[in-house]
Amino acid sequence: MSRLVVVSNRVPNPGSGQPQAGGLAVALTDALKRRGGLWFGWNGQLSQSAVTRPRVAHHEGIDYATLPLAKPDYDDFYLGYANAVIWPVFHFNLGAMDYQRRYGEAYRRVNALFADALAPLIEPDDILWVHDYHLMPLARELRERGIGNRIGFFLHIPFPDYDVLRAMPGHRQLLEDLCRFDLLGFQTRNDQHAFEESAGRAIGALVHAPGALRHRNHPFGTGVYPVGVAVDELARTAARTLTTNRVRRLLNGLGERDLMIGVDRLDYSKGLEQRFRAFEALLEDYPHRRGHTVLMQIASPSRSSISEYADLRQRLEGLAGHINGTYADLDWAPLHYLNRTFARGSIMGLYRAARVGLVTPLRDGMNLVAKEFVATQDPDNPGVLVLSELAGAAAELTDAIRVNPYDIDAIAAGVNQALAMPLPERRRRHEAMMTTLRENDIGAWEQRFLDDLGVARA
Repeated sequence: MSRLVVVSNRVPNPGSGQPQAGGLAVALTDALKRRGGLWFGWNGQLSQSAVTRPRVAHHEGIDYATLPLAKPDYDDFYLGYANAVIWPVFHFNLGAMDYQRRYGEAYRRVNALFADALAPLIEPDDILWVHDYHLMPLARELRERGIGNRIGFFLHIPFPDYDVLRAMPGHRQLLEDLCRFDLLGFQTRNDQHAFEESAGRAIGALVHAPGALRHRNHPFGTGVYPVGVAVDELARTAARTLTTNRVRRLLNGLGERDLMIGVDRLDYSKGLEQRFRAFEALLEDYPHRRGHTVLMQIASPSRSSISEYADLRQRLEGLAGHINGTYADLDWAPLHYLNRTFARGSIMGLYRAARVGLVTPLRDGMNLVAKEFVATQDPDNPGVLVLSELAGAAAELTDAIRVNPYDIDAIAAGVNQALAMPLPERRRRHEAMMTTLRENDIGAWEQRFLDDLGVARA
């Protein structure tokens, strides 16, 4: 079996003693342990100047090769081109794009640096799996250094329609770069179609058959591989943590009130402002919910040095204060807004305790919170998922209450429907979604992609 080399912008710290942050990291770790492999990328640290020789550590059968980023590269590659240009454009938010020429130069420079550091570590039979939008030029950089191995790429975020993509400076070069991989994986069929159309219109890539393309005499494939979750593990974790002191204190404080929960990174793509306004509309239009419903919104801090994110935090804090100031009573605060990060186990317990899960991004590649919420529910008394139809997960979780995330009144009506839903219907919807989650769990995602990459032409 060929050795697997995983490349990602961030690499977990194997010696920290901390549990993996999410199911995706767990799945990649398991794949590397089974196949024997190397995980390469940024270690999350900053240096005064560029470092080209990675630090290699071995832990539980996996080699970890990591580099720090120089502070200018962090500013212009990570915060700049990756998260102030690619991220907003790929999430259909052109107004948030902040392009500067030095950002694009840093994006190329860091991908070249990664290729210089990674190329000497690659063995002839290795299969490379590159992850996400930070590293789209990496295959081209590696090819220019003589690496002929099979290289796959998976995009975790949406891929925009061509009329949106072409507003981004450098988009043609990025399309050229993506065509140097052997297999491109996308979350949904819409993302796959958007890429194929863009590559055809912008750089003349030819689509010979569904998922089979050619560009500059290089054949490559595309496919749809929706990321899943570890269903049984999440269910066990949720049942166990439901009894922890932190979760029990919350439940005791709620009494007979219904808990609604949202868990997101603090990001404008997550639709948090619209969600807060929809909750206010629920309290206004459905007055019988007052005093009986609590929304807990956890928003983990993210990219706070980017002005869009700092401004969003201020607006959310203002909305939360307005809603509580208008509707709260002496023994009831309707909105609990927590701008901090909580342990993953505690979050799973909160999901299980909630009557409604609110997942209403304005755009999302998949959104694993939606799948985690369903997986953690008590099958005998499950909560209801209210899900944005613009999240990738909506293509699979068709038994959720799906809403337009821009329609405040529709979200409020969907929440009211969820709160009023009788138990037999809740069970039916939950069972149907669990069947889908088990068919497309995290292990199936990893296995399908690597099986297809294994037969791709190098």
